[in-house]
Amino acid sequence: MKTHHFRAHSERHRTEHIGWLRAAVLGANDGIISTASLVAGVAAAQASHANIMTTAVAGLVAGAMSMAAGEFVSVYSQADTEKADLERERHELATDSEAEHRELTAIYVRRGLDHGLAQQVATQLMAHDALGAHARDELGISEALSARPLQAAMASAVSFAAGAAMPLAVVALAPPHSLLQWTVVSAVLFLALLGAIAASIGGTPVAKSALRVTLWGTLAMAVTAGVGMLFGGAP
Repeated sequence: MKTHHFRAHSERHRTEHIGWLRAAVLGANDGIISTASLVAGVAAAQASHANIMTTAVAGLVAGAMSMAAGEFVSVYSQADTEKADLERERHELATDSEAEHRELTAIYVRRGLDHGLAQQVATQLMAHDALGAHARDELGISEALSARPLQAAMASAVSFAAGAAMPLAVVALAPPHSLLQWTVVSAVLFLALLGAIAASIGGTPVAKSALRVTLWGTLAMAVTAGVGMLFGGAP
């Protein structure tokens, strides 16, 4: 008599990284743009090298803290919403499981299963993990995509600081007389590299992602430099 052994197929998908990847890319992108734009603005206003360095360092620290706080509050709100939805679903399963079974069956019918098979699938999944089945298929909440406030906040803060450190290093090393040019050109290159890395990890077109990030970053630096020139030249 033959026995069949089934080995689970191990497979990793890009959506497993979407939470931390979104926060990390947003943080690094904001770090480069914010710090480079600050430097461009004060450099265009003819500030001293010491003042430019102070501005860049202050921008790095303030930006990292702001990103962490904002991301934590945002993702924590999402987590609270998910928790409330799960509690409501748990109550509905406890008080009217038949209605929840019909609801799950209807979802599978809409996805292409015939009614009989959909009923069987709903029955088996609810017997195994009723709340998990409804969370995943009704609410769209899964382990890979669930909100993780601390992870998102830390990723944002660290990535912002890493992004901001790039133009900060340029400010420290570039010749003072051409600091503005060095800052803008290096920031554009950093942004293009970041866009390409993010696209590679996420499986999206590299050129399109790099161009999009670079375009908006360049616009931000141009506007800030323009403001710096305007007020720097004021009496």
